[in-house]
Amino acid sequence: MPAGGSRPGAGAPPGAAGPEGGSVSTETAFARPGAPASDGGPAADSVARWREELDRALRRLQNLPRVVDPVEPRVGQTPREEIYKKNKSRLYRYRSARTYRVPLLFVPNLGISRPYIFDLLPGASFIEHMTRQGFDFYLLDWGVFGPEDNDLTLEACVTRILPRMVQKTLESSGAGELSILGYCMGAPLSAAFLGAFPDAPVRNFIDMAGPIDFSKIGLFGLWLDRKYFDVDRLVDTLGAVPADMVRVGFKLLKPTMDLSTGLNLWWNLWNEQYVEGFRALNRWANEYVAFPGEFFRQWVRDFYQDNRLIRGTLVLDGRPVDLRAIRCPLLVIGAREDYIAPPASVRALVDAVSSRDKEYLELPGGHISLIAGRGAARHCWPRVSGWLAPRST
Repeated sequence: MPAGGSRPGAGAPPGAAGPEGGSVSTETAFARPGAPASDGGPAADSVARWREELDRALRRLQNLPRVVDPVEPRVGQTPREEIYKKNKSRLYRYRSARTYRVPLLFVPNLGISRPYIFDLLPGASFIEHMTRQGFDFYLLDWGVFGPEDNDLTLEACVTRILPRMVQKTLESSGAGELSILGYCMGAPLSAAFLGAFPDAPVRNFIDMAGPIDFSKIGLFGLWLDRKYFDVDRLVDTLGAVPADMVRVGFKLLKPTMDLSTGLNLWWNLWNEQYVEGFRALNRWANEYVAFPGEFFRQWVRDFYQDNRLIRGTLVLDGRPVDLRAIRCPLLVIGAREDYIAPPASVRALVDAVSSRDKEYLELPGGHISLIAGRGAARHCWPRVSGWLAPRST
């Protein structure tokens, strides 16, 4: 089921789908460079290739037990501390040398997947990168929802939880203002917060793969069209959107993904670094998170079906949400191959706000590989930290 985005996945094996349907190449994220070619002529080259393939075949057999090892790989290893908790929501601080005065609050998707994908493995972690660059990094973890959360509304998330997390971030850091980075669904939620609270102490806003114009959202938009999908009937019947239903929704985006994942795993099983990345990502990719029913009802109706955010007709707890009220520096990043949040749906934020300092980047990759993996480390992370640095002093 939709969450406006795909699970973020760092260093995923080629075709390894996360709960949000995206994929990341572990070959590009974790693979070691190949062996140098021989310069001894065609015969020597053939022998070298044969030896290399034999060596890889043996290593495939050696690595096979690691794939089925019942001991789960360690993830989320960047040191952190819990700053605040309220019900299921948690605010974590990842300490750094703090080169920059303005802290960064990271707002990921609610439901669908677990946020440790942003800190999957050492060396393949967006959070690790940002802390090494000197940013005082805070993560909002919305939590794992159960039946007791069915009445959690989107309004509560935007007008109560987000303002509280902003306040706690400022109290913890001692700063007077902060930057917000919204990823996937976290971006439209953050944009709605800024549109409803134009005087919020937000210095900068980054939208990374977060859809704003849901008329350009792609396949999920078609599936959730009210002509075909009765969200009230679903929520009134089930009370929530179970994790298994979320999983099926994203699997249907690319039905052959599991097959390609298995084939790519076998092909790269000789590579220990690939196997390490596969195991970590596979753990994350199988930990789907349910949607609270009332949140899902409003998310589908107001965003997917009525497109109220970009139209300027969204009202939350009596507060009109006006994207034109956003005047802070803005960076919007879309992913070229993103079929969860297509670039056109993301780019719409640039023209909707009143910011003078605003920029749109369209980078290689899909919804997950935009922020996770070796490709993200090359193309995206330096652009984010480089843009934010001079605006965080």
